[in-house]
Amino acid sequence: MKILDNIISDKKIEIETLSKIVSISNLEKQKDFTKQCKSLKESIKKSKSGIICEFKRKSPSNEKINYKSNISEVINGYEKAGAVGVSILTNKIYFDGSISDINEVKNNVDIPILRKEFIISEYQIIESKSIGADAILLIASILDKEEIKNYSSLAKSLGLEVLLEIHSIEEFNKISNTDIDIIGVNNRNLDTLDIDIENSIEMFEDIPSEFIKISESGISKVDSIIKLIKVGYDGFLIGENFMKTSKPGESAYDFIKKVENEI
Repeated sequence: MKILDNIISDKKIEIETLSKIVSISNLEKQKDFTKQCKSLKESIKKSKSGIICEFKRKSPSNEKINYKSNISEVINGYEKAGAVGVSILTNKIYFDGSISDINEVKNNVDIPILRKEFIISEYQIIESKSIGADAILLIASILDKEEIKNYSSLAKSLGLEVLLEIHSIEEFNKISNTDIDIIGVNNRNLDTLDIDIENSIEMFEDIPSEFIKISESGISKVDSIIKLIKVGYDGFLIGENFMKTSKPGESAYDFIKKVENEI
């Protein structure tokens, strides 16, 4: 079984169990459920570098990225570094994250929080709003056309922004409504975990200009950012490059300043 299949299989079990413990009506009663979300899209548009910084402890391709850094210190460091937003992994089994990570930092950060999760149900979207996320990730490769339409519509009705992650133009063509705010081209093949930023370059012209476009995964060099900016990308999602260092916030600061000086 492929890694992605394993993740989805485990996620289905997790949602079924969790929804019996915490009902949707209970999620809707949380104080953050009525809070106005910050716009990740606008934050990207106003930024010079467009860099979203990510917090993650491990991944299927790297079991020990960073277990030493405190999440609050990292997220505050990212904000001081000039990040347009922060991405927080909440998947427990494969990334050792949880919704408590967002709960811990949401009141101490002024930039938008992207909940990065394998969303396959409406329950998770309502949960995302209840925990104080500002935007959610939808992965086109694990959803069909109708699911993308329904999930993005629900998210927008709750005030959440939607980042749709794609790996191919066939996945982009699953879009059938106007509730997608950002298109993220993932340079990582989720089946093989191989990375190639040429995927972003090759796909750029096929994505209509009405969308904010970001490139994700495998971006570790300033030269790569400059190259992708010249192609036309508005933003970039960077995680492991910062998290693998002892001081992710400082690493992000140095990287973002170098990018801004090169533009």
